[in-house]
Amino acid sequence: MRSFSHILIVAFLTLLTQIGGLVWILVFGFYRLRNIEASPVRRALIFLLVYLIATFFVVPPLANLTGRTALPFTKSGVLMPHNYLTVVLNRHYVKARLKSDLFKLANSINDSNKDLKLSYLDANFQFIDGFPLLPHLSHNDGKKIDLAFYYTKEGKPGNLKPSNSGYGQFVEPSPSETNQTAYCKSKGYWQYDYAKFLTLGSRDDLNFDLSNTKKMVQQILANPQTQKILIEPHLEDRIGIINSKIKFQGCYSVRHDDHLHFQIS
Repeated sequence: MRSFSHILIVAFLTLLTQIGGLVWILVFGFYRLRNIEASPVRRALIFLLVYLIATFFVVPPLANLTGRTALPFTKSGVLMPHNYLTVVLNRHYVKARLKSDLFKLANSINDSNKDLKLSYLDANFQFIDGFPLLPHLSHNDGKKIDLAFYYTKEGKPGNLKPSNSGYGQFVEPSPSETNQTAYCKSKGYWQYDYAKFLTLGSRDDLNFDLSNTKKMVQQILANPQTQKILIEPHLEDRIGIINSKIKFQGCYSVRHDDHLHFQIS
C-alpha cells in the first residue's frame, strides 16, 4: 500500500510540476538508502526545500540548454506572473522568441500607460516538447501562453484581476451576443466552464477593460510571429477586430472569456 501511495504521489507531482515526481523519488530514496528514520512531516518539509532549490536554482539553467527560458518571477517589472503559484509549479517557461515578444508587448503597453503591466498565466513546463501541461491541451512546446485581460476599478485601469488564479471569472456575454458556453454545454461538453471551480478566490468589484484589452490584442496581431489567438466568440465580436489569426478553440476545450491564449509559429 505504501509503494502504491508513492506511485500516486510521484505521478501527481510529475503532472503538476514536471520535476516534482523526480524530486520526491530523490528525497525519499536518499532516506531509504541511508536508512534514516524521519517523520512524514519532516520528510515532506525536506522535499519542499529541495524542490524549491531545484525550481529556482537548478532548473532554469538546465532549461536554457534545451531552448526554454523562465519568465520573470517577480511583479516588479512590466511582465509579471499574475499568481506566484505559476512560478512555483514551474509553469512559466517559454521559447526565447516568445519571451522576447512578450517583453516587447509588455513594454509597448506600459509605454502607453505607465499604470499597466502584462500579466501572464500558464505558459509551458521547462523540458520535453509534447509533455502535457494539464489541464491545457496544447501548452507543450514553449510557444504558447495564456494572458490575463485588463480590468478597471471605479473606472480606472490597473493590473487587478477578478480571479486569484487568473482563471474562472468570466466576462459573460450580453443577451445580444453569442453565448458559446450555453451552446457547447447543450451539446454535452460539460467541462466547457469548469474553470469556474479554479479561481482560488475571486472579487466582483472589477469591470472588463475593453479598450486596453483590445490594444493588447491589436499588438499581438501586429507581431508577424503570431500564429493564433484563442478568445471567446462574443469577446471577438465585442473587441471588433476581424483577423484570421483569431480563432475559436472548440467546444472540446474550455471557454476563453477569462483569458486569451497566445501562440507563435
